[in-house]
Amino acid sequence: MPAAATPTTTVLPFKALLLDMDGTLVNSDAVVERCWREWALAQGLDPDEALKVVHGRQGYATMAALLPDRPMEQNHADNRVMLAKETADTDGVVPVPGAPAFMAAIADLPHALVTSADEKLAQARMTAAALPMPLVRVTAELVSASKPDPEGFLKGAAELGFEASECIVFEDSGAGIAAGRAAGMRVLGIGPRAGEHEPTALVRDLTQVRVVTAEDGTHALHITA
Repeated sequence: MPAAATPTTTVLPFKALLLDMDGTLVNSDAVVERCWREWALAQGLDPDEALKVVHGRQGYATMAALLPDRPMEQNHADNRVMLAKETADTDGVVPVPGAPAFMAAIADLPHALVTSADEKLAQARMTAAALPMPLVRVTAELVSASKPDPEGFLKGAAELGFEASECIVFEDSGAGIAAGRAAGMRVLGIGPRAGEHEPTALVRDLTQVRVVTAEDGTHALHITA
């Protein structure tokens, strides 16, 4: 039998962490698929193709990408309906493997939630997954542009009081990874969607991430692959 591969560890120093929610801390794929398949079918779209562009963006931005000739006012109206449906549906919402332990490990470290969900949806999904809600969060209501625009991550870093280069973004989607890069930040990709978009480092889930604080008080992620 061939010898087992020796695990490798990547070390990424940081001062603050900026965390996406869906697909990164919380697995909400079941809800997303239910709601967006229904919407896509109502618009005469292929649901499988629609789901390829849903992740990481605010709903109105997804709708604009899928129906570029439709008035933006209609996208915003449909998005309000979509948010209400997604907030009410938490069936199948669970934490990403390793998320509870990871959130406990960073409880006293600078971190923020930066999500395309609005406040109500973020609260519903974090509660359903039994994860603590970060005190600092940048939700959909607080930005003027959806990911892949970097506004959300830049706001999160500013509120925590750190430079972009001192932050690490946790993301699962192409739009989110692009936003983190555009903000000038390193990006840890979480899960299979992330691997297609060349993040700084990539893990299957949060069980491969350990937070280490050195004797001098500096922090680093130890990522085992």
